[in-house]
Amino acid sequence: MFFKQFYDQKLSQSSYMVACQQTNEAIIIDPKRVLDDYEEVAKAEGFNIVQATETHIHADFASGLRDAAKRFGAKLYVSDEGDEDWKYQNVPENTVFLTEGDVINVGHVELKVIHTPGHTPESISFVLTDRGGGSDEPMGIFTGDFMFVGDIGRPDLLEEAANMEGTTEEGANAMFDSLRKMEGYPDFMQIWPGHGAGSACGKSLGAVPLSTLGYELKNNWVFEYEDKGAFITELTRDQPEPPTYFAQMKKVNKEGLPEFKVREVTVGTPDTLPGQVFDLRSKEDFKKRFKKGAINVPYNQNFLQFAGWYIDYDQPMTVIGNPKDSKELQEDLASIGFDHLELIVPSDEAEKYSDDSYENISPNDIVNNHKEFNILDVRSLSEYNSGNLENAEHLHFGQLGKKDVPFDKNDKIYVHCQSGVRSAIAASVLKANGFDDIVNIEKGYAGIKEAMK
Repeated sequence: MFFKQFYDQKLSQSSYMVACQQTNEAIIIDPKRVLDDYEEVAKAEGFNIVQATETHIHADFASGLRDAAKRFGAKLYVSDEGDEDWKYQNVPENTVFLTEGDVINVGHVELKVIHTPGHTPESISFVLTDRGGGSDEPMGIFTGDFMFVGDIGRPDLLEEAANMEGTTEEGANAMFDSLRKMEGYPDFMQIWPGHGAGSACGKSLGAVPLSTLGYELKNNWVFEYEDKGAFITELTRDQPEPPTYFAQMKKVNKEGLPEFKVREVTVGTPDTLPGQVFDLRSKEDFKKRFKKGAINVPYNQNFLQFAGWYIDYDQPMTVIGNPKDSKELQEDLASIGFDHLELIVPSDEAEKYSDDSYENISPNDIVNNHKEFNILDVRSLSEYNSGNLENAEHLHFGQLGKKDVPFDKNDKIYVHCQSGVRSAIAASVLKANGFDDIVNIEKGYAGIKEAMK
């Protein structure tokens, strides 16, 4: 048997390839939308990708499931569990719809379906047994967003991201029952999760890429609870705010997207910039001179985690950045379902459009009289609740422009996050929404607390 985990650092997302080395047949599990990595490995190993499946309708990235059918001719296997609101649409006619107890055979490798609702109603997991290797014991389980290393999937995304009222409590109840299904499996069974640390699909995901059931039974907090009510209270407490693009992902992964292909994107400096504008320069360069209305999200490993809060899927996009990044940028945006990058303005041409700036200030300059200032804390709610300036108002940086800012547009507003990264993004968003007098507090809350010592 062949096994490989693919980890997308930008989305904290894991996908997998399993193959039978006797028949050279391979399946990909929870594939991301850009399929090149799977094709490269399959070619190197001499495998044919004949099947593709996923554990549930994902909310945090755009699935490559349907593209796998088009590109590789792979037969698709999808969940038929859950209610009618979350059934797969627009899949090939030969797609197999799975329920508990069904089996996918990949050559002589067996994947048995377990219905593990809680994160979503249709969530399933796959227990792998290497029959070709002569084993009758399960080697591991692909858990998707059911179980992570050190955590489990949050039950509130349908309510928080897709506005499906009441689904949080239903999901939490279902998750408690799903965990009981693990009791009959051996401790040595490996856990192959769908995400790692940094994902918003849970609140305390571990950074280790895989685990064992025995280890999780002893160390994962979820197995400490025998009382369902106490378990539900803890599970639903302090979950991170879900990025706004999650709602779009649930929709497009349910209904499907056009096949992704890299294309030539126009590079230039027209008089009018089409659609929404994202400035990918560093915060240090951006603050000096920028086009008002542009959102400043530096192009680095955290780009998708931040940009996903602000993308308007109904508009084309202009970016101010490096034209050499065009292919990678298209692939990154495609991974959260956005295919409408229309223009790249070279960073060294940004001055042509610059008409605004904002000020940075040191924590030392405000610490003695911060109570006199209008302070906006743009960290997560859990960060804010763990410690804050008593006169600070709170609004998550990703919710700026969507919820009312607790200050007037003519007020001078001092913005901070934890370290100064998110507040710089927030400064650009506030500027774009008509708040003209913005000051970014360098080094954030950590710097403020240090200056108070």
